[in-house]
Amino acid sequence: MADYDLAIIGGGINGTGIARDAAGRGLRVLLLEQNDLGSGTSSASTKLVHGGLRYLEHGALRLVREALSEREVLLRMAPHLIRPMRFVLPAVPGPRSPLMLRLGLFLYDWLGARNILPGARGIDLTHHIAGQPLLRKFRYGFEYSDCWVDDARLVALNALDAAERGAAIRTRTRVTRAEREDVWKLILNVQGLREAVTARALVNATGPWVGIVSETVLRMQGRPPVRLAKGSHIVVRKLFDHDRGYIFQNADKRIVFALPFAEDFTLIGTTDQNFSSALDAVAPSGEEVIYLCRAVSEFFREPVEPEQVVWAFAGVRALYDMSKGRDAPEDVTRDYHLDLEEKFGAAPVLTVYGGKITTYRRLAEDALGKLSHFFQLHRRWTAATPLPGGDFLWDAIETRLAQTQRAWPFLSEPEAWRLVRAYGTRVDRVMGKAKTRDDIAPFFGPLSAAEVRYLMAHEWAQQPDDVLWRRSKLGLRLTVAEKEALARFMAAPPPS
Repeated sequence: MADYDLAIIGGGINGTGIARDAAGRGLRVLLLEQNDLGSGTSSASTKLVHGGLRYLEHGALRLVREALSEREVLLRMAPHLIRPMRFVLPAVPGPRSPLMLRLGLFLYDWLGARNILPGARGIDLTHHIAGQPLLRKFRYGFEYSDCWVDDARLVALNALDAAERGAAIRTRTRVTRAEREDVWKLILNVQGLREAVTARALVNATGPWVGIVSETVLRMQGRPPVRLAKGSHIVVRKLFDHDRGYIFQNADKRIVFALPFAEDFTLIGTTDQNFSSALDAVAPSGEEVIYLCRAVSEFFREPVEPEQVVWAFAGVRALYDMSKGRDAPEDVTRDYHLDLEEKFGAAPVLTVYGGKITTYRRLAEDALGKLSHFFQLHRRWTAATPLPGGDFLWDAIETRLAQTQRAWPFLSEPEAWRLVRAYGTRVDRVMGKAKTRDDIAPFFGPLSAAEVRYLMAHEWAQQPDDVLWRRSKLGLRLTVAEKEALARFMAAPPPS
């Protein structure tokens, strides 16, 4: 008998989403991630749950409709991590006329299956708060709805829910070889130690590593139809004082977002370039930083210069590409593709290509559907079940804030907001029995030792970057001395 029913390689949003779904349907699940959860593309997104307005130009109506239908499903599942956001789209002469934009937004709303999110409307930028930071020549525009998401925490909470339903989540565990017979035998490298596990079926959800894993670890025949595209982002000190995001259309027909980020910053992105370099050294190029600065400087009154960038990051998307590289990166579909290979007498393998954060839950359901004839599965369940900490109404976040401040009055309002946004109803598990600030000390900037201990004990955080850049974005706030103190704290043996 195999150790597990299903082994999943890859701890990004697709892998953790499949693990959560499968564990909740009664399977014995093992998830293997070579680094930290969400340490690749899944923490390097534009942080949006959206339909993809620009995909309408490519006729991808099914992809847009499916993504739009998921917005409110995910918002109800994780109202602490996901929140509605209004997006401002200035109308400018160029490749898309105001009439085309109006028709596109009408179609976007029509496809959207909205019950919560308000629809699109025209706005006078000369008298609207969103017009204040823009150049005066932008007098008219549109406003529409999508959602913002804490992408890396979404990954961690899918893994946490999977673990609480019985899945084994193993980070910093590399699959070095796979032997395929009637079951899969996986050879693992765990911090230099060799282990072996078996599973009845295997999922390759390794994102941009999907081709490498297929060819070198699973030794599958044929070249995987995968195209790698890099998207880069920059972060600067905040450029505006409201909670809306901007979507700008540029002369090259690409679009760039400028979004409120981490309270005091603005996130700008993204680029879209073919990628063929090493996956362990993905970073924005100088040309991409300049491109993003110039793109938003065409719209904001105060130009953005490269020296204003306080953080820059990039992720690599693995796109399902049957064009063999003929299409431009922005023209390759963002839809996911699931390829099930089954042979007589050999354990099955499911390969996941493409996908986006917005459709990860649907992808997981479809993946289990592909494997359903191998297992006795319970019914579908994820659409109506909140993620850990998300068991409250989507519009009751301020109620959660008030309850948190009453329970721990020594927290400032910004501290309470950050904790509620990260942990929802599980703030009590972070705070424990604390009665005073001393009970959760020491502090590393705004980060308490109590929170760090929680993340290490329950969310697989092992290194400072896991805490500072994925479980939170507090790396933008801590000083060098505070980061060094955090590293010493995490490296110290736990108190007896």
